[in-house]
Amino acid sequence: MKVLGIESSCDECAASVVEDGTRILSNVVATQIPFHAAYKGVVPEIASRKHTEWIYSVVQEALDRAGLAPGEIEGVAAASRPGLLGSLIVGLSFAKAFAWARGIPFIAVDHMLAHLYASQLDCGDSGARGHAGADRPAYPFLGLLVSGGHSIICRAGAFDDVTVLGTTLDDAVGEAFDKVAKHYGFGYPGGAVIDRLAQSGDADAFRFPLPSLHKGGHRCDLSYSGLKNAVINQLEQFRTRPSRGGEAEKADIAASFQKTAVAILLRGLFNAAADTGLTTVVAGGGVAANSCLRALLAGRKDLRCFFPPPELCGDNGAMIAGIGCRYLERGDVSPLSVTASARVADFKRN
Repeated sequence: MKVLGIESSCDECAASVVEDGTRILSNVVATQIPFHAAYKGVVPEIASRKHTEWIYSVVQEALDRAGLAPGEIEGVAAASRPGLLGSLIVGLSFAKAFAWARGIPFIAVDHMLAHLYASQLDCGDSGARGHAGADRPAYPFLGLLVSGGHSIICRAGAFDDVTVLGTTLDDAVGEAFDKVAKHYGFGYPGGAVIDRLAQSGDADAFRFPLPSLHKGGHRCDLSYSGLKNAVINQLEQFRTRPSRGGEAEKADIAASFQKTAVAILLRGLFNAAADTGLTTVVAGGGVAANSCLRALLAGRKDLRCFFPPPELCGDNGAMIAGIGCRYLERGDVSPLSVTASARVADFKRN
């Protein structure tokens, strides 16, 4: 089955064609970063307007790269939640119209479940790198969903069967990266800039504290408001050596912040592994591209860790098409009356 996937949950206008739920035939992402950089964050109204301007040409390019005519698409999937409401509505409306015009099945999918599915994808002739078919993660596994809006540790029993074990009590990890980068003028987007700066920094120049979450059943939960406050408002309290000044000082702040931010994630994840006995970890979301996170998880010989290639960590249509195919194969179809939702109540710890 060849499925067209459309992703417009935030500021990336993306479309992809995936065959049989795993093989990427095309994957087109039109980034809006230049339009939001001046504001050092995503402006929702700008995002939805750009989606409206770009969605047709992005879908057309995805079809062209796949070498397919619209009549050869057998199903359409689109992200319907969570995300920016205006942005979601653009992609969702286009997908519903495409499916209605062609008389083919349509499925609305959860953007976060799609991120967790990204590691199941092969890359075929798309030019992206991915796992070989025999090397896909097998269910059940621990999921680490990390992005600007979500920080979730979960147990995945199937592509649509997720139990939340831990989540952030305040800010998401990606939001913390963005806010620190914005405060110090590192650049935009914050996650990629801090990761790059940290390569030349001293991660021990500042010793930021980990949040105290050992009480009240929070073994797998996360918290980033304290770290964000420490880096932005209390920097000097945590300095371990004199400032090197200039770009070196920026690199040291970035490296020390990144080290602690990743340590918070891994503490919750390793507690989840100990509690569940699961030894396979699958990461997804924009922060899954972070080099420090990848390196530290790769060093855990007792865990088998899967990361999507960097181009599939951020928002993309391939993950939407891939998981959409699984729903459609099962016979699930969404009514054309389905609408977008900014939030997902399911991603709370039970």
